[in-house]
Amino acid sequence: MLQTIPSCDAQLFSAQAVAEARQRFFSGETAPQGIAAPILRSWTRCVAHGLPAGGRLPAEPLGAGELRQRREKAESLRRRCRPELEALHADAAVTGSLVILTDPTGLVLDTVGSADFADRAAKVALLPGVSWSESVLGTNAIGTALVERRPLEVRGGEHYAEAHGILSCAAAPILDPYGDVIGLLDLSGPAAVAHLHAMGLVQLAVSQVEHRLFEGAFPGLDVVRFHADASFLGTSREGILVFEDYRLVAANRPGLAQLGLGWDALKSRRYSDLFDGSLGRPGEDRRVRSTTGDTLHARVERQPARAPAPPSTPRAAPAAGPRPVAAPEPCFDAATEQALGRAVRLLEAGVPVLIQGETGSGKDIFSRQMHGRSSRAGRPFAAVNCAALPEGLIESELFGYEDGAFTGARRAGFKGLLREADGGILFLDEIGDMPLALQTRLLRVLQEREVTPLGGGKPVPVDFSLVCATHRDLKQLVDAGAFRADLYFRIAQYTVALPALRHLPDREALVHRFWRELAGGAPAPALSAACVEALARYSWPGNFRQFVGTLKVLHALADPGGSLGPEALPAELRDSALQQPQTDTRPSAPDEAPHAPGGACMGDDLQAVTRATIQAALAACNGNISMAARRLGIHRSTLHRHLAATPGHRKPS
Repeated sequence: MLQTIPSCDAQLFSAQAVAEARQRFFSGETAPQGIAAPILRSWTRCVAHGLPAGGRLPAEPLGAGELRQRREKAESLRRRCRPELEALHADAAVTGSLVILTDPTGLVLDTVGSADFADRAAKVALLPGVSWSESVLGTNAIGTALVERRPLEVRGGEHYAEAHGILSCAAAPILDPYGDVIGLLDLSGPAAVAHLHAMGLVQLAVSQVEHRLFEGAFPGLDVVRFHADASFLGTSREGILVFEDYRLVAANRPGLAQLGLGWDALKSRRYSDLFDGSLGRPGEDRRVRSTTGDTLHARVERQPARAPAPPSTPRAAPAAGPRPVAAPEPCFDAATEQALGRAVRLLEAGVPVLIQGETGSGKDIFSRQMHGRSSRAGRPFAAVNCAALPEGLIESELFGYEDGAFTGARRAGFKGLLREADGGILFLDEIGDMPLALQTRLLRVLQEREVTPLGGGKPVPVDFSLVCATHRDLKQLVDAGAFRADLYFRIAQYTVALPALRHLPDREALVHRFWRELAGGAPAPALSAACVEALARYSWPGNFRQFVGTLKVLHALADPGGSLGPEALPAELRDSALQQPQTDTRPSAPDEAPHAPGGACMGDDLQAVTRATIQAALAACNGNISMAARRLGIHRSTLHRHLAATPGHRKPS
C-alpha cells in the first residue's frame, strides 16, 4: 500500500522528533519517545556492536574479481529481479533516487537510477561490492530490514551513523517459497526530498519477484492459488500454497496471511487442516471454504513433472571461434613436490599442516593437491577464507547453527563447514585473520573433536584432517597478542613455506609452458626473446595470480601469426625490461621434517622481500594505498594487513 502524503509540518515535526530522540538516546535514555520501535532496536544493537555514531564507518568494497564471483553466485536472483529494477528505474531517475539489489547478507550487487545521486551515494559507499550489513555500517534500511525480516524505511537522522543522514531509504527483503531471505530491494534517495511512495513501490516490486518464484518451480506437486476476490487470481496478491501428498511444503506471504499462518506451518499442516472438502481437479476454478470459515476463490494447478535428463552424448565442437581454456595452475618445483609428499604422509598420521607463502603463491592449489593425494580424496574438502568473510559470518559458517538461532537463519539450520568436513579435510585459508574469539572456539573443537552449533543443541562428533594457510607471520602475531599461542602450537606442527614465483628456477621455461597451456592446443602467438626475458626477470609481487593474469591479457591482445615484443607488456614490466638483469637466489627448501613451532615459520628473506616490495610500491605511488594495492595485484585490505604487521610502520598522512 502506498503511503498517505503527510503535510510539510508533519514532516518537519518528524525530523525534529528524530533529532531530539537521537540526542536523548545518545545521552543514555534507553527508550526515548519520537522514534519507531525497529529503529530503536537497531540503535541498541549498534551500541552493543561497539559502532561509533559519529564520523564515517569503514566500508571496504570487494575487489572486482570477488564482486564478479558474488554476482555470478546470485545470477538467478539478479535475472528474476531485472524487470523490477527496470520498472523502478524510471521512478528513481525522476525522484533523484537509486534502486539497489543486494544479496541475503546485504552486499550490494547492482544499482540503477539517478547518476547525480549515485555520485553522492558513492561518497558514503552506497555502491556495488559494499556490504550494508547492520553490524558493519549501523542502522540502515538494507541491513536493518534484513535483521528485522520486514520492509523498513530509514530516513535521515534515523541512520545510526551521522554520515548516512543524507539518505532516505526504503527496503524490503525477498523471501523464497520456504521463507528464507534470498535478497533485498532498496530505493534510496536524498533525505532532503520527501519520497512519499518509496515503500509502496519497493513492496510491490518485491511481491512481484516473489510471485514469479513459483513459476515452474514445483514439478509434480499441487499448487493452490486463492483469494477472497476472484479478480486477484493470477496477480501478485493471490495466495499460493504448494502441497506434496496433501502436505504443505511451500507458500507465499499473501497465502499465509490470508489463512492467519506463519512459516512454521510448512511441513506441519495438511490440506485438510486448512480447507474443507477435497483438493479438486487441476485447472478447475471453484469456491472453497477455509477451516476459519472464509469463502475463497481457488484454482488448483498440477505442474508437469520434469522428464528425466537424456543420457549425455558428446557434442560436436563449435565450427569456429576460440575455445575457453582454464587458466594453468601453479606448478611445483622438485623441492616443493617433495614437501607435498611429506605433508600428505603427515596428514595421514593426523598431524595438522600449515602452509605459508605470499599472496598468489598457490597455497589453495597445494592444499587441494594434498587432499587429492591422501586417503581422504573421495571425502569432502571444506574450504573457508577467514579474511574474505565478515567477522559476523565466520562463526556461523564454521560452526553452523540450529533453526531459529538468530534472525535471518535458515529454517532448517545450517550444519557448518566443520561438520561438512567430517571424514575429509578442513582447509582454513588466511587463518591469521581469524578473530580471537573464534580462535578459542576452534581450539576447543580441535581438542575435543566435537562441534556445538550456534543456538545450542547437542555436540556433534567430527573427524577431519586440518590444513591451514596464511601469508602472515603467525609467530609475530602471537608475540603481538593477535593470535593465540596455544592454537598456533596446535596447527603449526608441520609448516610448508611455498616459494614465491620469483624464486623458482628456470622461469623462462615457466613462461613458455604457461603460454602454451593458455593457447589450449591451438598455435600460440609468438613471444619475442626480449618479452620472455622481461616476463622471467620480473619480481611478480602478485605471484602466480598476477603472472597468469598478465599472460592472459597478452594472449588476448596478440594477433594470429604475429609476435609480441616488450612494448606489449604492462608499464611496470616494461620498466623492468630496461633494467640490468638481477641475480636472485632461491630460499632454502621447505622444512625437511616436522619442527617445533617455536621457531620461525618462514625464512627471513621472504619477509624482507615482501616488505621491500610493498615499500617500493608505496614509494612509486606516493603513499597511495589503493594505487599501490592495484600495482601489487592484491586487495587493499590485504595491503593494510601487511602494513599493520610491519614493525615501525606508520599510516601515510
